[in-house]
Amino acid sequence: MPLILPGNVGSATAATGFDVANSVRYNDGDSPKLNINFGSDGTLNKWTFSMWFKRSTVGTAQRLFCVLDTGMDDYMKFDTADQLEWTFDHEDGSNRGILKTNRKFRDVSAWYHLVCRLDTTDGTAGDRMRMYINGVEETSFETETNPTEDETGDIGRDNNHYIGTSGSSQYFDGYFAEVCMINNQSLAPTSFGEFDSASGIWKPIDVSDLTPGTNGFYLDFEASGNLGNDAFGGTDWGETNLAATDQSTDTCTNNFATLNPLMPLGSNITYSDGNLTITPGTSDYKTTASTIAVSSGKWYAEFKAVSGHNGSTDVSIGIVGADTFLASTGSKAMSAYTNAFSYGSGGLVKQYNNSTIRTDATYTNDNIIGIAVDMDNLKLYWSKDGAFQNSGDPTSGATGTGAVSITAGQPYYICATTISSGGVKVFSANFGSPPYSESGGETDGDGYGNFAHAVPSGYFALNTKNLAEYG
Repeated sequence: MPLILPGNVGSATAATGFDVANSVRYNDGDSPKLNINFGSDGTLNKWTFSMWFKRSTVGTAQRLFCVLDTGMDDYMKFDTADQLEWTFDHEDGSNRGILKTNRKFRDVSAWYHLVCRLDTTDGTAGDRMRMYINGVEETSFETETNPTEDETGDIGRDNNHYIGTSGSSQYFDGYFAEVCMINNQSLAPTSFGEFDSASGIWKPIDVSDLTPGTNGFYLDFEASGNLGNDAFGGTDWGETNLAATDQSTDTCTNNFATLNPLMPLGSNITYSDGNLTITPGTSDYKTTASTIAVSSGKWYAEFKAVSGHNGSTDVSIGIVGADTFLASTGSKAMSAYTNAFSYGSGGLVKQYNNSTIRTDATYTNDNIIGIAVDMDNLKLYWSKDGAFQNSGDPTSGATGTGAVSITAGQPYYICATTISSGGVKVFSANFGSPPYSESGGETDGDGYGNFAHAVPSGYFALNTKNLAEYG
């Protein structure tokens, strides 16, 4: 398995060109949605829909965009097999067109770009519904039914439209960015993105000069107090169960690490808040890793002890060697892995095979545990509420003042171990875009992240722009 899975990892270049500042984070457990009723019909047989998304959960039905009303159900969604389906529905309730991909979309570490392009006035049946992922047209479909010429659908009608839900079910779990609808034009994906000349990665371009047409819209999520703001100047979308903390800086031009539900060690663990909060469901130890592993550079992250913590050794923050982690099975505490280093809530700092290195301060609910990983000098530091333990100095380089020495030979994931024994112990990870309200406002040297405590000089938030420059 690669360190970060393929798909679209965001623009893997330095901060140049068009940058997307914000996304919106959907937590399906909150039943979030954006919705609007336009008030009049737009053009119903020609339009283009574009959105960037990053999934957090797979294997469940999740809607991306739809109109749903009496006799209407026109949508783009993932089914339970993770295939992407676009259904073109007529006002009388009958499906007149459908594209359902053969391939499955199960990458929770990557951003994808979707374009759905409708033009039923086209004389070529196969060109009336066209779907693109990351700038490339999808041509392999399990189901492909083309609408008749000049057929009209439901999207754009004077009815209820939703982003990230059917209205009352099939809630999306993950991140949306740059959601855009252009009415009365069938546009190629090059109206919304381009291939980066250096990396070949598909990346977004500025869409603010596009003409939206009737019922067109552009949601850029840059106003935390009004996530439904239409940046084209049209009517704002209504927000349900979305808060200012659901605005994220994890975007399609700078992809931040999250925790990875596809490779936890230990079953029955719940991921929420865009895969940044973990809640154990049984008394077995469960270790979960970041979506990005590091083999060079200096990296900083924070973990908040949210609830259930009691100062015991049950839970811990640390790193695990990637080769070791991916080869392991079963439920384990982090310190039980062959190549791991952890700081437990009881204060014990351990290396692999549960060998105790030293004892630091205990931690409990609301404490913030910082972790500074120096892969250049193979040193590891932890802080509690901003105070580095063992008089640690992450800027001491090869001297490693107060550090634990890391074993060379493989990349490392940043990990957390949790358990429900003695109380359900919940952690939230902050790789730079926290899922909770954070007033600290501390950033790395390049201005990325929102951390509670100062980031040590020379250390960086774990995202693709920093990886491209320092990793």
